Amino acid sequence: MQGNVHHADASTFTTTTDKSQVYETAISSAVALFESQRFWATNLANTASLMWHAFDALGMHVNWAGFYVVQLRRWQKHSDADTEGDKELEGDKRGGKRTLMLGPFMGKVACQTINFGHGVCGTAAEAGRTIVVPDVEKFPGHIACDGSTKSEVVVPILDDAGAVRGVLDVDCLVLNGFDETDVQFLESLAGLIGRSCEWDL
Repeated sequence: MQGNVHHADASTFTTTTDKSQVYETAISSAVALFESQRFWATNLANTASLMWHAFDALGMHVNWAGFYVVQLRRWQKHSDADTEGDKELEGDKRGGKRTLMLGPFMGKVACQTINFGHGVCGTAAEAGRTIVVPDVEKFPGHIACDGSTKSEVVVPILDDAGAVRGVLDVDCLVLNGFDETDVQFLESLAGLIGRSCEWDL
């Protein structure tokens, strides 16, 4: 972002019920912010802010918006719903237990690690597809980082090679909190992130 435009201005949205207007502005702001920045943590941090303020402008009851990123580690301290303490993760890049680590977000303190296949985030990461949950109480194995969350949407982030690098996660305080327009926006945002970041920095 250049000229006299302040970075913080990207998080300013006009209060409205027009989702297409707000989401187009958010995508445009993300494109501008990513233009000269490839570091994944920086881009995810700014994107979390964009999502948070966009949802707020629309009057949506979003209580958490952020990311989990994939890490393969030999040793990992788990803070999942089924905390098991220090635990050795068998494997390396040739095959092993993959874990999602908490990344940049907006909202309350969240679960720090989630294994692939666990909860909504881990299931979406393992399947490599978007999962929309109208009622989290009806999702088998849901991990309740915040007991007030009623609905959730998780979108995988894929790099240029098609590998899952993380997930975009948004929680809502009401049932059926996300519609098709919301999902299309988040999938577009996740696609942009996947193409715009260097994940090994």
